[in-house]
Amino acid sequence: MENLIPGIIMSFREGLEAFLIVALILKFLEKTSNKHLNKSVGYGLTASILFSLIIGFLLYLLGVQFDKMDAIGKLWESIASLIAVGLVTSFIIWMIQQRGEIKHYVEQKTATNLTKLGVFIVSFVLISREGVEIAIFAFAGQYHYLSILIGIIIAMVVTLGVYFSLVKISISTLFKITLLYLIIQAGYLFGYGIHEGLSALHNLNYIDSNHILLVKAFDVSKTILNHKEGLIGLPLNVLLGWYSKPEWIQLFTQYLFTVILLAYWLKPTKNNSK
Repeated sequence: MENLIPGIIMSFREGLEAFLIVALILKFLEKTSNKHLNKSVGYGLTASILFSLIIGFLLYLLGVQFDKMDAIGKLWESIASLIAVGLVTSFIIWMIQQRGEIKHYVEQKTATNLTKLGVFIVSFVLISREGVEIAIFAFAGQYHYLSILIGIIIAMVVTLGVYFSLVKISISTLFKITLLYLIIQAGYLFGYGIHEGLSALHNLNYIDSNHILLVKAFDVSKTILNHKEGLIGLPLNVLLGWYSKPEWIQLFTQYLFTVILLAYWLKPTKNNSK
């Protein structure tokens, strides 16, 4: 259950991006008198959902098989976490580079592909990226399917409200908040991937219990700072990616990775520095 809130926020962030892409394409088609291409957007959305579900189901099957093998299961979790980190990091970097120009990006892609097939491909590619990210990120983070569903439903409701001008909300501010959270979770997943990899190497007898890589930075797992069930530790885990008994290398890589991404995000652009 400790993964419920992170799962909701992650799927809300990715789901909001996907639904807003649909809304932006539809608005652009309406503005340019190309509403006859709306069906292509619908087909692209449907195909991307099916594609994402297939990816998610395959990951689930792989996870079930690997979970039956203790050491291999941990190694697989480590690899899956690092793959998810790579994917979500590329997305974070792309988001930072856009600097709020997603609307222009989507409209430009649509404008250069104003045919039934072109709009379908643009819709499918842009939306599938978000869907596959949800599948991989959710698998690596072991988020409950209910949290994923809740996040997506909230994202859909918010998008409909924005599309029909029923709610006034700063999408830019919302994206910044959720982007910050994604950066924190990416760092946490990176550290978690390192931790599971070390556990796998230990279980496979490649390193022993006294190996320098397994030395703990600290262990407060028997206190209220326990990251899974502690009164303070659980909220810290959800909000800041806190881990109550990390190895030194896990602690170092997790927060160094987070700081690097934050520094990249906060560095001034050339336009802003002039």
